[in-house]
Amino acid sequence: MSSRRALLSVSDKTGIVDLARSLAERGWEILSTGGTASSIREAGVAVKEVAEVTGHPEMMDGRVKTLHPAIHAGLLARRDQEPDMAALAEQGYGAIDLVAVNLYPFRETIARGGVDVKTAMGKVDIGGPTMIRAAAKNHRDVWVVVDPSDYDAVLAAVDGGDDPALRRTLAAKVFRHISAYDQAVAGYLEGEEAAEDVLPAGLTLGLQRAQTLRYGENPDQEAAFYGLGARAGLAALEQHHGKELSYNNFLDLDGALLCLSPFAFSPRPAVCIVKHTTPAGLAVGDTLVDAYEKALRCDPVSAFGSVIAVNRPVDGATAEAMSKLFVECIVAPAFTDAAMATLTAKKNLRLVTFPGVGGTLPFEPAGGWWAGAGEDEKAAARFIAAHGRIPEARVLRSVYGGMLVQTPPLPPFYGVEDEAWKVVTARVPTPAEMDDLRFAWAAVFGVKSNAILLAGGLATLGIGAGQMSRVDSSRIAVRKAADQALDLQGAVLASDAFFPFRDGVDAAAEAGVEAIVQPGGSIRDEEVIAAADEHGIAMVFTGRRLFRH
Repeated sequence: MSSRRALLSVSDKTGIVDLARSLAERGWEILSTGGTASSIREAGVAVKEVAEVTGHPEMMDGRVKTLHPAIHAGLLARRDQEPDMAALAEQGYGAIDLVAVNLYPFRETIARGGVDVKTAMGKVDIGGPTMIRAAAKNHRDVWVVVDPSDYDAVLAAVDGGDDPALRRTLAAKVFRHISAYDQAVAGYLEGEEAAEDVLPAGLTLGLQRAQTLRYGENPDQEAAFYGLGARAGLAALEQHHGKELSYNNFLDLDGALLCLSPFAFSPRPAVCIVKHTTPAGLAVGDTLVDAYEKALRCDPVSAFGSVIAVNRPVDGATAEAMSKLFVECIVAPAFTDAAMATLTAKKNLRLVTFPGVGGTLPFEPAGGWWAGAGEDEKAAARFIAAHGRIPEARVLRSVYGGMLVQTPPLPPFYGVEDEAWKVVTARVPTPAEMDDLRFAWAAVFGVKSNAILLAGGLATLGIGAGQMSRVDSSRIAVRKAADQALDLQGAVLASDAFFPFRDGVDAAAEAGVEAIVQPGGSIRDEEVIAAADEHGIAMVFTGRRLFRH
């Protein structure tokens, strides 16, 4: 028998055949189970089934196969303890020196939605967590690997003799892996008990450090990005050029993708220019460069040092226009060769692709699209709302002594009719005004409250955000438009929450606004509607608030 043995049993078979072959070439004996053993054997690598080691066949459709002293004694035996090694020899067991295991795909199974308890519980791994937990406990003597990306590092360390620091890192990874796995199971079961409660009684965050950052918001602060998974949320970003992404870049990218999410599946090109997580300009156009130029026109001063998000591959013409402005980062579904040639000339400009934007809507809602949507459509909408995060993602914010948790916001999809809208004034918006109102309502989604957005020609003209009063936000939006000599006569206005008083409508009328979209719901709605009628303004209530505190 070889002096060293590895037990390989994985659901994710990425790299497992290469690992088995590399270990076999180094004189290791390979133990395995089921489908993993078949894959290794088909590749021409000698492998011994675990049942041969235990002397006991697999039972109950594979539910019981590695739960045996021949396996766990081999994992837990301390090599420097004579009694442990004597006990192994007495029973005829051998030590196991390396374990590569990843668990049944429970989270991937329940992510499909509508999964019954029997099916979900069938994907709850028992033997896998038990093996890797035992190996991690005894990591001084046993290599334990749950992530295929660590295979090469382990092989290098095996060749080098030992690496205690790597062993500890891998063991810690095991315990985090098991914790996140158990949390997913617990969350599913709690959801089955109380289907209406999407927030579990207990919340454990199984986050993995994806990237260490140069510094935090300021140079004297350390920072890192932790993600839910390798391709979940912002971890799905792929950088192609420029300086390393910073803490503030991640914040602005999150804000930019949130702002873009109502336009992610727009039938027309859309561009969102974000500064400090809030849009400085947003527009749709016939071409991407047209949308960019319209968005930039709103506030070119604030656009300096911004992050730009677009819903189409960046082409040469758009890249040429963007290259004239100092930009921190551009995020897009892709970049053409011509665009890359232009933009990579700016060595510090970060070019990033993100898979959660572009394409077409994955469903065709009819009528009052949300009220009438099926569960699959709602699941898709929530997925888009999370701008690429995995479906069960939650929005977290820290407060003194704890965390606030909520479900992701659902964007008002641009280009999708919503029959919940109600014209409440004597004057009905013209077709052109209604087009701009739909755009403005989608665009105000990403603006910090109190949010006022002025628009015309499917582009922002002025944005007021983050003020203590809605009137102050209105004044800022009007001033921003005036700063760029943008004509507000005939413009439309979107407000993320209701007008508490008529003064906001009076200010809008004075600026030249002729149509307003807002949630409604104030105790003074009648007063606000009367003010709109006095000014001949058309007003639409959406029945839904878009507040972003």
